[in-house]
Amino acid sequence: MHILVAEDEALAAMALEDFLSRKGYRVTLAQDGQEGLERYSADPADLVITDLRMPRMDGRALIRELRIKAAGLPILVMTGFLSMEAGEDDLTSDRWQPLVVLRKPVSPQVILDTLTSLAQAAKLRPA
Repeated sequence: MHILVAEDEALAAMALEDFLSRKGYRVTLAQDGQEGLERYSADPADLVITDLRMPRMDGRALIRELRIKAAGLPILVMTGFLSMEAGEDDLTSDRWQPLVVLRKPVSPQVILDTLTSLAQAAKLRPA
């Protein structure tokens, strides 16, 4: 299974890539939403993990663009900056689904469990 990770914190992205690769996933990294969209267009992923606050294109814009390309694409949002003022309720609306939002810091096991749940809900083959 192929996972696209859009995360502007390089160390966090590399740690996540290492963890997921050891669990059998193929991982593609992107430094922001714009690069994530470009990488998805070149090599579509089965699942996407994204931060919300990133340069050039933020996570919400990335999700909107991905929904145009693949409406049912499972997405995991991991962010340290989430509040109702920032639009938390719009992320939980039906138009964004399937989508799970986790607040950073997140343990690797919670990430893995969430990805497994998203994959099962989307009827994807596990890693």
